[in-house]
Amino acid sequence: MVDSSRALVCKRTNYYGFTWAILLLGLAVWPLFMGPYVLHIAVLICLNILIVNGLSIIERSGQLSFGHSAFVALGAYGSVLLSSTFGLGSILASLLGIMVAALVALVLGAVILRLRGVYFVLVTFAFAELTRLALLDWSDITGGANGISAIPAFEVLGFAFDTRTSFYVLALCVVVLSMILIHQIFKHPLGEALTAVSKNAGLAESTGLNVYRLQLIAFVMGCALAALGGALMARYIGFVSPESFNLSISVALITMLVIGGRGSLWGPLIGAIVLTSLPEIFRGALQTQHIFYGVALILIIRFLPGGLVSIPSWFKKHKKV
Repeated sequence: MVDSSRALVCKRTNYYGFTWAILLLGLAVWPLFMGPYVLHIAVLICLNILIVNGLSIIERSGQLSFGHSAFVALGAYGSVLLSSTFGLGSILASLLGIMVAALVALVLGAVILRLRGVYFVLVTFAFAELTRLALLDWSDITGGANGISAIPAFEVLGFAFDTRTSFYVLALCVVVLSMILIHQIFKHPLGEALTAVSKNAGLAESTGLNVYRLQLIAFVMGCALAALGGALMARYIGFVSPESFNLSISVALITMLVIGGRGSLWGPLIGAIVLTSLPEIFRGALQTQHIFYGVALILIIRFLPGGLVSIPSWFKKHKKV
């Protein structure tokens, strides 16, 4: 009897897993047949998923960065400037740009990760503004308010991802790899330790876990993913400026994480899909666009505090009632 029950559970699990796999595959392929505009939105969604994945790693260690846009900027500018100044290929320039952002995150994190709550948020916010102002002031290097234009397309082994279709495939592959990476991290002891720190840092430290070191590792990993997203974004858009990485970007990234669902692998994906697409849906109602957008966000936060990812569990709960 027990064996038959287990077999039934396994069968249902495999069925649901197969169904979700088919749905996700269909969702990924669908933009390829919907024209250039939908494909453009799909590319932006992929880039946002990648960046929010980085923010998710930081949040799952018990901290919430308000300066994530600074590391997106470092990845974007680092990749572009290393390529234009030293003639490096896009892959090497991007890797070095990510390493620069990770090094900055390591130094910054070593200083500020002993802060908690609102103090950590304020310092990361200040760092984001400092980065934006530095990009504005160093106009000889960064182009100042005019930014940098005519950025070459991303290239791999001589193949240029210079069309929306080819770049979408690239961005989609990178997003899938990032989600696999996060899934593997949180299946292993490091991820379990990070989760324990997030739940109760004091209790985790009392069991022998080094909370400071774990949060520093998460901070560097999360910022490195943000830098990767910035490097790809610069190559796709073909233009970067300091205003591309202002405060509203950090707010949008945090909103995507919260609306999608914190502490979940699928939260960043769902949040990025909804909050990248929603402004486009309301674009026709220019006068009331922000009202619709705000109401939608309030309703989601009010009735689904666990984010959109918690909808299945919400239905199960109310079905039992």
